[in-house]
Amino acid sequence: MLLPSHELEQFFKLHRAIMFFVNQRLEVIPDRITTPERFAALSPEVRVKVRDALSANLDLIQSFVDENPAHFSEDELDIVRSWRHLVTGRFYVFRELKRYTVFLSTTSPAIAYGVLALSQPFEDLIGPNLPVMTQTVLLPFKNMIVYDGLMSRYNISFGPGIRRNLNRDFKDAKARHGIVTSLPMSATTLPPTPPKAKPVPKPQSREEKNEALAVVIGLIDQFCKEHLNEEYAVLCRKLAEKLGRKRPSPLLQGSPNAWASGIVRAVGGVNFLHDKSQTPYMRSTDIDHYLGTSPSRGAAKLAAIRKMFKMHQFDPNWTLPSRLDDNPMVWMLQVNGLVVDVRHAPRDVQEIAFNKGLIPYIPADRQQGG
Repeated sequence: MLLPSHELEQFFKLHRAIMFFVNQRLEVIPDRITTPERFAALSPEVRVKVRDALSANLDLIQSFVDENPAHFSEDELDIVRSWRHLVTGRFYVFRELKRYTVFLSTTSPAIAYGVLALSQPFEDLIGPNLPVMTQTVLLPFKNMIVYDGLMSRYNISFGPGIRRNLNRDFKDAKARHGIVTSLPMSATTLPPTPPKAKPVPKPQSREEKNEALAVVIGLIDQFCKEHLNEEYAVLCRKLAEKLGRKRPSPLLQGSPNAWASGIVRAVGGVNFLHDKSQTPYMRSTDIDHYLGTSPSRGAAKLAAIRKMFKMHQFDPNWTLPSRLDDNPMVWMLQVNGLVVDVRHAPRDVQEIAFNKGLIPYIPADRQQGG
């Protein structure tokens, strides 16, 4: 969110005046700068030196207020006076929210600030891909927080581990102080949020579980009979039974139609049911339609099933028997430190793998009809 235009004009007027004043006092820039407007026209690389000098000499803020060289009103001087509470340093531009952008301090413990952009959205300044580490100064402005218009970006990318840590720091910062939207921030921390009482799940009777499982299997059997084949029906029933044996059984939560769709989708995904070159072939949305559920509910149950059983394409545990021969994941085993296709290994190796349950059958016996 941007600072409103009528506020923006006032902010720039006040800020360039005090920066001009600081440069006059400390002579940071040796060139003769005669007006605040000429100072504001300098490059950011030059102005940042004066900004840093102000951060190191905050007493100049009171000197400016006392002298009032720009003849500001008392209300305007109060704004300048509040800048002694500025916060300078490195920040993670962490998250874009409706009312402001969250800046997360790099200090420990972290503090989350709600910051308004000035004339340009932060996305235009640092790009849309957050988080981004920056160096800037945060200033109070009329019960809001803005930055001083000078921001440098660190060209650093963040992996999953750092992102998880930042999410944790943000959560902790909100728990301590909330998102800070004015300066100076309160020294008191928020009261701890009492833990929510977890609802006690209703005990599931065996009759309820069996009934829910029977309904789901009935839907699956009818669907596979009309649109797929018995191979799919067997694997889908197996998956439904695994869900039914879980404690608590997820089949008692949600629509049986959605669970049936999620089960067929899961087994179909392993076996590329969505691939037009395969027989049978069916789109996921068609599965949802024929099983009487919405695509969003079918997709939600599919995601839950994949997470529960760690299912993936070519998953040997859920491959159709007729496709085991063509599934490389079934036959690739590590032998003496090397990954080999066990179908080309000596028979004694195949027998060992079969006896250990690592392969579904001995290939030579299948070829001989054994």
